[in-house]
Amino acid sequence: MSDRHQPTRGRPRVALVTCGELPDLDPDDRLLRRPLAARGVTTEAVAWDAPGVDWAGYDLAVIRSTWDYATRRDEFVAWAATVPRLANPADVIAWNTDKRYLGELSAAGLPTVPTTWVAPGRPWAPPGSGEYVVKPAVSAGSLDTGRYDLADPEHRRLALAHLARLGAAGRLAMVQPYLSAVDTAGETALLYVIGPDGPTFSHAIRKGPMLTGPDQGVDGLYRTETIDRRAATPAQRAVAERVLAAVPGGARRLLYARVDLIPGAGGAPVLVELELTEPSLFLGHAEGAAERLADAIVAHLTATA
Repeated sequence: MSDRHQPTRGRPRVALVTCGELPDLDPDDRLLRRPLAARGVTTEAVAWDAPGVDWAGYDLAVIRSTWDYATRRDEFVAWAATVPRLANPADVIAWNTDKRYLGELSAAGLPTVPTTWVAPGRPWAPPGSGEYVVKPAVSAGSLDTGRYDLADPEHRRLALAHLARLGAAGRLAMVQPYLSAVDTAGETALLYVIGPDGPTFSHAIRKGPMLTGPDQGVDGLYRTETIDRRAATPAQRAVAERVLAAVPGGARRLLYARVDLIPGAGGAPVLVELELTEPSLFLGHAEGAAERLADAIVAHLTATA
C-alpha cells in the first residue's frame, strides 16, 4: 500500500471520497478543506476504487464526487459495504443509488413525479402527445437522459430507441412527464446537514433547465448546470422535511442530504430526486455552508469515536 493512502494517527483523518477522473475533488468540495483543518481535522482525497486503500484507518470516509459509479453500481455498493465508517451509511447508498426509491416514497404518500418503470425487454406504448423524460434508474449527472415531445414522430422514434439502448444494456428505464415549470421556475435543491439534533436546513439553490431535447450523449461526468442562489419557501421546506423523515432507518444517520423539487401541475412542490449518495452540495453558493458541513463532520467524528 502506498504512503499516500496510509492514514496516520494523531489528528482525526477524513477521506473525502472521489473518483479517478477527479483525483483532487470537485472544486466545490475543496471548500471543505480549510474549515475542517481549522477544526483540527486532516483530509485526504481518495478515489473510491483506488487499490490498496486501508479504509478502516480513516476516522470517517465522506462520499463526495464519486460520479463514475453509475455504470458500476454493484461494485460501488459492494465497496461501500466494506468501509467501516462511511457517510452516508452503506445501506442508504444501496437504497439511494437506484431511483426505484421514488416509488417507495410515492407509496408513502409523498409528492413525486409520476414514473413508469420499463424493464429490459418490456414494451412501452408512448402516449400520443406530451413531453416526457426518459432516463435510467441508476444514473448520475443527468447522463443518458433525454426529453421527448411525443407529438413529434421523430421524437417518438428517438424515445423508443433510447429505451431500447437502455434495455440492451440491461438497465431499468424510467419514463416521467416533463414538468414544464422547470423552464421558468427552475429546479430548487434544498441542502441539509445532519448533526446530533437531526437535519438542519443549510441553504438552497436554483438549477436552470438542462434538458433541451433527445439524448445525444454528454462528454464528461455530468451535464453542465446553471446555478443561482435561491431562498427556499416554507412549502418547499415542508415537503423536503417530510421526505427526509421517510428515509429508511431515519435521517439522523445521515451527514448530508439534498432534496430536489420542481413545481407540479398545480404549483405545489414535487420531488424529483432525493440525493443522499454523492450530490453536489453547492458549498460555494451560500455563506457559511462549508463551515456548517464541517461542523456536522466533526459531530459525526465525535459520535463514532
